[in-house]
Amino acid sequence: MELKPELTQRKPEWLKISLPQGKEYLNVRDVIARKKLHTICVSGKCPNMSECWGRGTATFMILGDICTRACRFCNVKTGSPQGIIDWDEPDRLSESIKSMNLRHVVLTSVDRDDLPDGGAEFWATTVRRVKEVNPKVTLETLIPDFNGIEEFINTVIDSGPNIVSHNMETVRRLTPKVRSRAKYDISLKTIETIAKSGKAKPKSGVMLGLGETEEELFETMDDLINVGCKVLTIGQYLQPTKKHLTVKRYVTPDEFLRYKEVGLEKGFQFVESGPLVRSSYRAERHI
Repeated sequence: MELKPELTQRKPEWLKISLPQGKEYLNVRDVIARKKLHTICVSGKCPNMSECWGRGTATFMILGDICTRACRFCNVKTGSPQGIIDWDEPDRLSESIKSMNLRHVVLTSVDRDDLPDGGAEFWATTVRRVKEVNPKVTLETLIPDFNGIEEFINTVIDSGPNIVSHNMETVRRLTPKVRSRAKYDISLKTIETIAKSGKAKPKSGVMLGLGETEEELFETMDDLINVGCKVLTIGQYLQPTKKHLTVKRYVTPDEFLRYKEVGLEKGFQFVESGPLVRSSYRAERHI
């Protein structure tokens, strides 16, 4: 069944959100600015920023804010970080998490293909430091594919996060158009490596509205189940700027609800599916 395009590109009512506000949101925002930290919440223009920060959950982006890849859906800056690493970042991040009284933290990063290990050791150092300073905080790591190199993926896993996630982003057919350098099968291998370790819960996410068919979405679900993925997030792709891929279709809330039911029937332990869902949405529930 092909997903039919919308007649208009105007955003529907269900995608309209209120401006971020509230004491907890302002506290998180101020600490992030003062400590010179990066969040995918801001860089990715996440629509759930206010809700998540208000619940004591935040997604921090480590290893800088310049990505060596240039995915056509992503608003993060792209370029060459020239091998630069801020080794003070793990300490600043850990102390900031403590001062914000966060209960659950998601760590993600830009791709660092300029580094020999893709940043794996820095990832592990950061996770260990966060856990040392914040022993009660639960932790998810949303990792790059590290070009599928198991040694580097396991370096992050062995540092002890509760969940390790890696996003498929889209279906097989659209991967070359949507993602930069990333390969569909390498992403599956990354998730399989997480699952085989038995040390962390494997998780992934996809966006809809890029021109995929329903059958392709279900095939991606099956591929993820077959490599041991336990948690899936499904959300609507929103074009961050005119330079990025255009939205082919706005998927309705009822359809997202049905995809959640299908995912649970296929065997996922958790499925977060909705127009505004992002990979770290309600992440604390997935532990």
